[in-house]
Amino acid sequence: RRPDHVQSTMVLGELGSALAGALRKLGEHTVVDEEVMDACLKEVTKALLQADVNVQYVVQMKKNIVKQVNIQELAAGLNARKLLEKAVFNELVNMLEGGETEVKEKFVPKKGKPNVVMFVGLQGCGKTTTCTKYAYHWQKKGYKPALVCADTFRAGAFDQLKQNATKARIPFYGSYTETDPAKIAADGVERFKDEKNDLIIVDTSGRHKQEDSLFEEMRQVAAAVQPDMTIFVMDSSIGQAAQDQAKAFKATVDVGSVIITKLDGHAKGGGAISAVAGTRSPIAFIGTGEHIDEFEAFDTKPFVSRLLGLGDWTGFIDKINDVIPMDQQPELMDKLAAGQFTMRILYEQFANIQKMGPMSSVMSMIPGMDGMLPKGQEKASQAKIKRMMCLMDSMTDEELDTTTLKILQDPKRMERIGRGAGRGPGDVVELMEEYKRMSKMMGKMKGMKMPK
Repeated sequence: RRPDHVQSTMVLGELGSALAGALRKLGEHTVVDEEVMDACLKEVTKALLQADVNVQYVVQMKKNIVKQVNIQELAAGLNARKLLEKAVFNELVNMLEGGETEVKEKFVPKKGKPNVVMFVGLQGCGKTTTCTKYAYHWQKKGYKPALVCADTFRAGAFDQLKQNATKARIPFYGSYTETDPAKIAADGVERFKDEKNDLIIVDTSGRHKQEDSLFEEMRQVAAAVQPDMTIFVMDSSIGQAAQDQAKAFKATVDVGSVIITKLDGHAKGGGAISAVAGTRSPIAFIGTGEHIDEFEAFDTKPFVSRLLGLGDWTGFIDKINDVIPMDQQPELMDKLAAGQFTMRILYEQFANIQKMGPMSSVMSMIPGMDGMLPKGQEKASQAKIKRMMCLMDSMTDEELDTTTLKILQDPKRMERIGRGAGRGPGDVVELMEEYKRMSKMMGKMKGMKMPK
């Protein structure tokens, strides 16, 4: 059974908790000697092996860390923790980058011209769902995506794509009668080029195993649509076996990058990620859940940083940039710097939090906040935010824009606000307490520079 404190949405939750726990224990010792360091490294290696990471990688990694950290030079516990943290971080990054020195450029669709992206992979790896997530990711960045279903092998493939695309408001193309996937793909791409869509995503058939017929069909579709990028989708639950699969696909079609799915549901994700890294195929995105926004760009350093519980400021700031329009940011910072924290600002921030996706995933990006939201509490916290927003909807402009708490705490006003939202007095008090707590927090932020 999974421990209750692990968040299901955090990528490789158990591995992250185990690694962060091992490093945290270092801080409890005033002097770090070889015995303490050895115990820490044992926990780190045990966690990696449980996550199905290749044994050779783990043994080599342990040797490298011992070489990097010279026990004789270490004095106070805090210093030792920092050095060991850095050594573990560097080794994990090296392992995931597959020992590459040059950093490959990630594929970014060019605006103003049609970009054709073909998705390949075995059946059941989450290809169709990932196509929609990929389209939605770029749609939020101002692109006009479209989906083409060239999967004629699996019954219900077009229906699934149609359902996903409709939900995400993305145009789609497919056929119930045509059996030639290359023809459907070519027709769909042609149509969306005419309609000026700048990102055309082609979903292809999968098979239960690497069959010659699948590779032949992939070649035909690729020849028909001439993709700018071919993305290989892989189910992470196969663990280390991912290495052979990635190599086989890479040998057949020109795989430009890999998306690893289902990283939220089992313990083998570490094996899949390290195995793919071994084939030197860049991992572009990772799927961290079933919902359309549980999908994130993969960058080795921020990923490892979050895994060790060190947070990821860059990712956090990117998320903020995604949901708060750039022109509103200076205005918001000016108001906070001047100590003008109002109910309206609180309402806007709640709305932004909801746009940022799963709460636990956002919290794991803030250093020290990972694990603060126990499993099962995510729904309760989302419901609380909705409840508070509902109360703020029944406020007047004066109440929303005041910085004087006395006005808001007037009993008659509180009663009216509660009645207008269909809530009891207890809920109004809860909102006032949350407002006071946030005001205090924002007061401390005065003059604080946001991380670049």
